[in-house]
Amino acid sequence: MMNNTLKAVLLTSMLPFAASAADGMSPWYVGGGVGINNYEPNCDQKTMKSCGKDDPYAWDVFAGYLFNDYFGAELGYRDLGRAEWVDYSNKLNDVGAKGMNLGLVAFWPFAGDWSLSAEAGAFNYVISNNKNYGSEYYSDNGVAPYVGAGIGYNITDNLKLQAKYRRYENLDEDKWKTLEMESNYWGLELSYRFGSKAKPVVPVLDSDNDGVNDDMDQCPNTPFEYKVDENGCPIYLEVETQLDIAAKFANNSDKVEKSSYGAMTELATYMRQHPNSTVTISGYASNTGKADYNMDLSERRAIGVAEVLINEYGIEPGRVSTKGYGITRPLMEGNSAEANAANRRIEAHVTDIAVTPVLK
Repeated sequence: MMNNTLKAVLLTSMLPFAASAADGMSPWYVGGGVGINNYEPNCDQKTMKSCGKDDPYAWDVFAGYLFNDYFGAELGYRDLGRAEWVDYSNKLNDVGAKGMNLGLVAFWPFAGDWSLSAEAGAFNYVISNNKNYGSEYYSDNGVAPYVGAGIGYNITDNLKLQAKYRRYENLDEDKWKTLEMESNYWGLELSYRFGSKAKPVVPVLDSDNDGVNDDMDQCPNTPFEYKVDENGCPIYLEVETQLDIAAKFANNSDKVEKSSYGAMTELATYMRQHPNSTVTISGYASNTGKADYNMDLSERRAIGVAEVLINEYGIEPGRVSTKGYGITRPLMEGNSAEANAANRRIEAHVTDIAVTPVLK
């Protein structure tokens, strides 16, 4: 029979040492079990005259705390069921034990989700006997040691199913010295551990050293010297290049003079070398005659130059636009021969949008 000193020793041994919840899981768990219990002495022994009808079904509930992944403590309530027998005084004994338990449990994981377990503790029991069909009833309490072993499987990170065996010693009735019993228990238990496993920490990488991690970088392998946006892609600057050339016309004519073909060749060559470039052909007239006529003449002059670029130099039509300004923007004021010659002209305004990365 365990005394109060042994109770105190067990309770003291349950104090937390340095609880650690591995991988984000809580150290706390709860559970319950069902099984079959076999008291000794029982009907298989010659000390009994005959047997009655047993109710050997046992159950328990418990809560546990893990000090680490291999060692913990459990507190619970257990009902070991009942057994009946007729003794040699021809009296029926109907005996059962139940009560609180407190113990230590150890685990040995293997093969992934499997584990072995061993346990030892104290069972603070109440034992009762409905003797002779209830004409005599008495009970007593005490503390009995128990040991156990099991094998378990982790169904999930939280759920574990275990098969258990436990051996109880000294389930005694000391008041009248009528019962000295032991017990063997086999059963299954299901437990639930609180918490959830922390996601594994993935190393943060920035392979191209642009300040944006690889998992967010939509433009990997960006040169180190380029500035990037929040997606890790280079920031580009649009640079506009202008090229102005002139073409000359005879008085009251929309035909490009041959002397201007050198400038036309220069313009076409530049546009071939810069495929993103576009050109606006602006036509002008001298300050002679009516303004409306001169406006129409300037537009025809611009169209004439555009046709030369498209038809003779192969520039795509979508890259060429035209605009007539008439006499509204003269280079030289007046209507002298010199002023008229200067104002009969074409200007080509070329725009080349070159995409240039911004450097740090």
